[in-house]
Amino acid sequence: MTLVKFNNKANNSLMPGFNDVFDAIFNDRFFNERMITRVPGVNTSESENHYHVELAAPGLKKEDFKLNVDRNQLTISVEQQTEQNHDHKHYSKREYSYNSFVRSFTLPDSADHNQIEASYTDGILRIDIAKREEAKAVRRQIEIK
Repeated sequence: MTLVKFNNKANNSLMPGFNDVFDAIFNDRFFNERMITRVPGVNTSESENHYHVELAAPGLKKEDFKLNVDRNQLTISVEQQTEQNHDHKHYSKREYSYNSFVRSFTLPDSADHNQIEASYTDGILRIDIAKREEAKAVRRQIEIK
């Protein structure tokens, strides 16, 4: 008995290359990105004394951001006016072009709303939210009897 390898891509259609055309169209990032709302990615983490939010938004200035806290909602927003450039650049693909976005986060009850600090360096907006004293982890040694 002879084993023959089956190449699914090459032998699956009557017209070679036909499936490749559809794969190129439907798997293209250009079409996929149009389906996704353009908002920057966010990392959230927690340390012993703080909650941390990191928002990746390169190409902006710290003056572009607005941070608001309303009850337990932290809202990060950016609104930019589109500038009309007359340098006649013809982009074949533009990926970093968000003009405005809003991200909202529900803060836990243990967050201290009066102690929130934010900084923007190297395209990353870093927000540190202090925990209330009663919410900080209490550590103690437990004696085994």
